[in-house]
Amino acid sequence: MASSSSGFVAGLTAAAIAAVGFLTYQASAKAPDDLGKPSASESPKAKQSKTPGKGEKDTDEVLPEDSGAGERVVYSLDEDRVWLVGANEKVTRTFEVTPSTVDPTPATYTVSSRSAAVTGSDGTPIEHVVRFASVDGISVGFSAAVDGSTPRPDPTTKTGGIRESRKDGKAMWEFAGIGTKVVVVE
Repeated sequence: MASSSSGFVAGLTAAAIAAVGFLTYQASAKAPDDLGKPSASESPKAKQSKTPGKGEKDTDEVLPEDSGAGERVVYSLDEDRVWLVGANEKVTRTFEVTPSTVDPTPATYTVSSRSAAVTGSDGTPIEHVVRFASVDGISVGFSAAVDGSTPRPDPTTKTGGIRESRKDGKAMWEFAGIGTKVVVVE
């Protein structure tokens, strides 16, 4: 009788974990786009002293050279920055990321898998996981920590999680479905 009750408890636990993951995904998908967004006077862009002149682009919006064409995610290893580029070649969003300890080789990849909510290899609960590469058996992808943190990873461990803020993670999740092109540049 004891072994059948432990199997029952394990089944209930697995069902509960699946339900929490599904509800987390549903809640994030239904959250208003402006939730937690600073007003124009509080926005980091509003506080910048350098503004582009007439006809100039904000330097954050300038794509790296040789970053491909068409709708894509561009990830710069040197700048620790991501650009989401629409089919019209316009940058729809750009943001800084915290790199993982394992870098993919500069090349063109495609999004191969996604997870709404899991635990990262560092033990941190993460969401909006968008994977696009594998290096020596380590999956590499973008993710956001549920607690909003973006600490530098322990350099003695091999991790492939490129951390974003929660709002940037949500934007990546909405933009980069399975098969979306990811261009990694130096």
